[in-house]
Amino acid sequence: MSYSLRLSASSGASTVTTVGLVTVGLFLLGAILAWLAVSFGAVRAAGAADLAALAAADTARGLRQGQPCQQAAQVAQANGGTLQQCLIAGDGRHAKVVVSVPVTILSPQFVVHHATGRAHAGPPPLR
Repeated sequence: MSYSLRLSASSGASTVTTVGLVTVGLFLLGAILAWLAVSFGAVRAAGAADLAALAAADTARGLRQGQPCQQAAQVAQANGGTLQQCLIAGDGRHAKVVVSVPVTILSPQFVVHHATGRAHAGPPPLR
């Protein structure tokens, strides 16, 4: 009794196609996760900068105790950021700050980027 094995030209093609599709899917998933992490970091940086600028402006106007930039640094740190720059305007009522927030993927120790937020705060204009 003899057995013969016939292989067609398409033998293994579905395996190659499946591996290719899984690879493309994993790549797209990684790209989406990275985009989400950077977007979330940008939102966090903007929020931390807004709050830090408000704290600095309120302190400069005498509504809070302490030094304006020191208060801004504390508020930025409480929101997961680091104060990079703090400027109080010549009139002593307006503050400009720059805050950076680390962007991590999968682990807090794996920092891939630092998102930066900028904000300006002061009293409303008088009409």
